[in-house]
Amino acid sequence: MAKKKKQFEELGSPKPKIARTRGFTVVVPIFDGEQAEWLVKTALAITKAQNGRVILVGMVLVPEGESLTTGTGKAQASRAILDQLQDQFKNEPIYVKPRIRVVYEPWRALATIVAKEKASLVVLPWRRDDTHELFAINLDVLLGHLDCHVVVVSGDAPKQLNNILMPMRGSQEAPLTLEVAISLAKAAGAEITMLYATDGDSSPRSQQIYREMARISQGHPQIKRELRVPANALTAILEQVEHHDMVIMGASEAAPGRGALAIGHIPRQLQKKKVGPFMVVRTHRPPPLIEMGKWNKPEPLPATTTSVVVDKWFAENTFSSQEFEDLERLVALKQAQKLTISLGLPALNEEETVGKIIKTMQDALMKEVPLLDEIVLIDSGSTDYTVEIAQELGVPVYQHSEILPQYGSVRGKGEALWKSLHVLKGDLIAWIDTDIVNIHPRFVYGILGPLLRHSTVQYVKGFYRRPLRMGESLQAGGGGRVTELVARPMFNLFYPELSGIIQPLAGEYAGRRKALERMPFYVGYGVETGLLLNLVEQYGISAIAQVDLRERIHHNQSLRALGRMAFAIIQVFMDHLEDRQQVSLLNEVNRTMKIIRHEMDGYSLQEHPISDQRRQPIITIPEYRGQHNISNWSGVDFEWSEDSGMEEEEELLI
Repeated sequence: MAKKKKQFEELGSPKPKIARTRGFTVVVPIFDGEQAEWLVKTALAITKAQNGRVILVGMVLVPEGESLTTGTGKAQASRAILDQLQDQFKNEPIYVKPRIRVVYEPWRALATIVAKEKASLVVLPWRRDDTHELFAINLDVLLGHLDCHVVVVSGDAPKQLNNILMPMRGSQEAPLTLEVAISLAKAAGAEITMLYATDGDSSPRSQQIYREMARISQGHPQIKRELRVPANALTAILEQVEHHDMVIMGASEAAPGRGALAIGHIPRQLQKKKVGPFMVVRTHRPPPLIEMGKWNKPEPLPATTTSVVVDKWFAENTFSSQEFEDLERLVALKQAQKLTISLGLPALNEEETVGKIIKTMQDALMKEVPLLDEIVLIDSGSTDYTVEIAQELGVPVYQHSEILPQYGSVRGKGEALWKSLHVLKGDLIAWIDTDIVNIHPRFVYGILGPLLRHSTVQYVKGFYRRPLRMGESLQAGGGGRVTELVARPMFNLFYPELSGIIQPLAGEYAGRRKALERMPFYVGYGVETGLLLNLVEQYGISAIAQVDLRERIHHNQSLRALGRMAFAIIQVFMDHLEDRQQVSLLNEVNRTMKIIRHEMDGYSLQEHPISDQRRQPIITIPEYRGQHNISNWSGVDFEWSEDSGMEEEEELLI
């Protein structure tokens, strides 16, 4: 055998060598559920002999000219497909890329993954239907620029795989074609027929390589027959197809000057004639230098770069709470990562709703499954029975004014959240409002899901439909008035990278302690806005996700209260613009708001001071570091920079 191998190598077409830096790795892009199971089985069969691994990556194609946000629903469906595949092959060496790629064309994204994972081989679907015409047209381009071997799969999976037809010529593809065919035959218990069409093969080198391949194959238990047919290759294949369950062949050699990297005429004719199923094997070879130069040229930037980035983020980082309904899976992820999770409930006079909220979360997320490690109520001086209700249900209650009292205390939700970081113990912190009427466990597990499943996500916002209660009736979509009239316009004007956040002021959000403890907190209405602005500046938009929590019914505030909220939120934007532009936009006069009062005998003005103070990042407080055993911190560690030391699994920090 060693002698035969040496003879073969002397012919100038050595057996493909696989880089072993990360072991034998096969990448499988999953575009939808069609062919997905067969693609994975093919990849597993190929990796088995190499003791390798399979990496699945979800990809959503969006037609040119359409917004990438139109792929949001398909991205959510793609995550569900990947979950199903992971469950189906749970005992196999399969790894799933957590981020779904939503793209106009898949080649660059796939080439990046191949390079990063040092992939040995890619298994690709080759579609016949018109809806994937773009995919078929660009297949030649892809084959030329993937830095690995490629197996292209055409047609549906065979109902049974007993007989494999392997057309063979003395080409560069022959060794890898034989290896793939044997791997699949072993996995299915199938037999292989080698087919050699003699017409048109006049090259002495090609004939010599084939003879050597035939000798190597002699006596192999999977190779039962060798057919030599005096016909051209296409005719010979078509004559034998009906007697076999599948065809595995190498990509045809293209004629000089006609694109040496093309998949070839014969495979295209087989697909055109709807022969199937069949596979085409392409051995990796570097593209010509002129082609490499074209590939490496940067793509021209679109006119609205930020808009494209936001659209891509929206499609890839917008989740549905339904994706995280499998609570046992979430608990398994929590335990595998050795994480603890805390739920903080900020409250002020919420006796009507707080009891149901606590009991719902205790029953569903602590008793039925151990997703939450603690629930803590942070009260801001309630004068009703909010505190007593929480205590009766066994929930620890803290008055936020009594937490870190040496640093003073002010009224405001942001103050309660900032101080809650000191008493909450979890690695992941979730907060939800305590005035939710239609409470459901999804309000918590929904915002925790992306943190548990995606290591690069640092912060998750909830969003939902917000019907406005008008007396005894509900007006659909009437809520979120400050969001639509103030917050989102301001984000679009000054921080367009955050313009895809559907409800930036929503009170349901979760984050990693290591990120939250490094954020300043505005003490009042501006807390949600300030967190988003600081998080995106430090970690990038890809570290933020949002989850559809479906519908939220709560008590709506008066227009006068909403006006004060809007005034405080605008101040937060101005504050950040000052930091960014180093210009002065605020002074003492700007921090008071004239409220118009209607009285019996006319109108009057009432001045309200509205100033949203900013608390320093809590990690700078020595008592906090002592409480949470942070001993390796110094002021130098807290300098904000693009390199935040966070693990970069795969997402690009924008």
